[in-house]
Amino acid sequence: IVEKDQFQTLGDLRTQWTESGVETSRATVYRRVQEMGYRCRIPHVKPLLNQKQRQKRLTWATEKQHWTVAQWSKREMPKCLKSSVKYPQSVMVWGAMSAAGVGPLCFIKGRVNAASYQEILEHFMLPFAEKLYGDEDFIFQHDLAPAHSAKTTGKWFTDHGITVLNWPANSPDLNPIENLWDIVKRKLRDAKPNTLDKLKAAIEASWASITPQQCQRLIASMPRRIEAVISAKGFPTKY
Repeated sequence: IVEKDQFQTLGDLRTQWTESGVETSRATVYRRVQEMGYRCRIPHVKPLLNQKQRQKRLTWATEKQHWTVAQWSKREMPKCLKSSVKYPQSVMVWGAMSAAGVGPLCFIKGRVNAASYQEILEHFMLPFAEKLYGDEDFIFQHDLAPAHSAKTTGKWFTDHGITVLNWPANSPDLNPIENLWDIVKRKLRDAKPNTLDKLKAAIEASWASITPQQCQRLIASMPRRIEAVISAKGFPTKY
């Protein structure tokens, strides 16, 4: 059930499991999903981290401890978001941010695999990066989703001469774009779109309203996020 749709809520999963004859608690559903390596759409819930993941986060944060805000500002961060209105209407969106502001949105049809992800990179990320950085080097950041970590995707970045930031698993608290998607989600709740077209329009309007100053403040928070992870010895932080 989880592999079929990774963007379900815990409630959705528990309902389906109950219908199939599996009685379990919400906490058990969450734990099992986390053990499989997926993340459900659960607002304000910190990811579960095993000892190996905590150590990798701590090592990663220690390595980046002395990065300046200027260094973090040379990073481009994308993320996919699926926003639901009411079943069965939903849409999946890809977007990216940098210290200079947000980039273009891409509305995605179907599942995201390595091939479709590389198409998004080619037609949306590259033009955005070229406009921002020209011939200058920059660092690209994404999480460890299967489409991101696929060998063919790694080759795509190598072929295009783009440096990819190594990334610790289960670390949304280290990724400022998560905060931007929270802004989008809050504005969607206020807009209450009830059709697919209205949903897309509301997402576009919410995304366009995000200012460069908001992005700059989030990038400037990276040293504090790093220190928080080190202080927490790799455990999840308030971010």
